[in-house]
Amino acid sequence: MPQLVFLHGPGAGACADAYHYQLKHFPAALAPSLPGHLEGTRCPDVARYSEWVRGWLWAQQRHRDLVLVGYTLGGAIALQYGLDYPDEVRGVVAMTVAARPKVRAPGTYEMRLRALEDPKAYDEWIAFQRHAMKLVAPELRERLMERHRQVGPLSQYHDLKTIDAFDVRDRIGSFKPKLLLLRGLDDHGNPPEYEREIHEAVPGSRYVELPGMGHFPPMENPDRVNALIEQFVAAL
Repeated sequence: MPQLVFLHGPGAGACADAYHYQLKHFPAALAPSLPGHLEGTRCPDVARYSEWVRGWLWAQQRHRDLVLVGYTLGGAIALQYGLDYPDEVRGVVAMTVAARPKVRAPGTYEMRLRALEDPKAYDEWIAFQRHAMKLVAPELRERLMERHRQVGPLSQYHDLKTIDAFDVRDRIGSFKPKLLLLRGLDDHGNPPEYEREIHEAVPGSRYVELPGMGHFPPMENPDRVNALIEQFVAAL
């Protein structure tokens, strides 16, 4: 039986709590909180995060027949892991992810840095996070907003910089594990079709557009996303 591992990003709480619905639906699944997210020291790049996740799984002897599921930073980690250790990974489900540096709106990084110094800017950052999670059910959204407060804007700043330094365009065409790419069509940021770019580069991959979902599909419509994950795992 494949081992499901859910990998979070800097958004929607910035810790494993983001996968509340998935951990209830898949009780044997794992979902680590990455270092620097509530505890520990952040990793400097996606490759080092991937190595941390691998070490975490090896320590538990849960490092075979992996199905890695991730969004944003977690999606990049899943792609890196699948590229570096294809014999350990049977499949990857990735969303809100790019194989090249992302293009951000002007002021994206500065907003997080201002929030460290200016209470008004901090309130603006909190309001931005709440707006980004507008499609998440209120109870979970507020729980994840509390995690945002605990993790803080500097962690998110470094995460965005890490995501935007990730570039595997020269390798992605050789990706060996099965690959499912999901894209929420109502993402508040209206990003380029990064997932389609990966799909077109990886033979045999599947690309699914998700109307009514935005930046965080697993939290916004867990029934639909969980069903897609189940179908993906069943077909491996």
